[in-house]
Amino acid sequence: MSSDLPASGADLAQRLRADCSRCVGLCCVALPFAASADFAIDKPGGVPCPNLLADFRCGIHDRLRESGFRGCTVFDCRGAGQRVSQETFAGRDWREDPATARQMFAVLPVVQHLHELMGHLLESLARPQAAALHAELAEALERLDFLASGDATSLLSLDRGAVQAEVGELLLRVSTAVREAAAPGGEDHRGADLVGADLRSARLTGASLRGALLVAARLEGADLRWADLVGADLRDADLSGADLAEALFVTQPQLDAARGNARTVLPEGLTRPPHWQV
Repeated sequence: MSSDLPASGADLAQRLRADCSRCVGLCCVALPFAASADFAIDKPGGVPCPNLLADFRCGIHDRLRESGFRGCTVFDCRGAGQRVSQETFAGRDWREDPATARQMFAVLPVVQHLHELMGHLLESLARPQAAALHAELAEALERLDFLASGDATSLLSLDRGAVQAEVGELLLRVSTAVREAAAPGGEDHRGADLVGADLRSARLTGASLRGALLVAARLEGADLRWADLVGADLRDADLSGADLAEALFVTQPQLDAARGNARTVLPEGLTRPPHWQV
């Protein structure tokens, strides 16, 4: 996949990366979680996590997994936290006004959703096999960025389902174009229940795994080049030695939720999670 984006695209890619130093701890307050393998405690939405410090830093950031907060390590706001904090609400502190706090907490997942879709559109623009769609992709990206820059009222009235359907259809066309050009004949496992499936050394080149449930799947040594993994659930999937080079729409949280090792080949721009085996 080409990484040559125009300057505006490179700037946007940077803005889609979380910068906790410019956020007022929104994810640590707005989002609910339940005691489970991912979280050590119950916390309702709108209530600050007990580990949140007065300066909006996490008091156990360097030991989240060991402390039972694995879920925090796989969450990525895609830059929505700082956008909502600094742009939508101009640096206001949710602790100073309950009405503002409620709005901030409600707006966060809306902007996060828009940013996630924007990330997929940016990736698509770097796919030479989808060159025929680049004009549409650029137009859609500009529109989503405009929507994400709206005020709280417009963001909360946004029809997210309609946006998802429109962008999802475009991304499906990108996926089809890329997979047919680079790896024709890929298997179709869209939405498949592959929980715990033994897919060791499976040839899944160019496969559609959109929305597939791959929880705890055995994918050691699998060939996932050019596979479409948008929305695939990779929690505890073993990707040791798997080849995900050029895989489509893989996100960092998907990798963070999975297992792997030094032999796992990652898509360009993503990093090897620190908890993976050496």
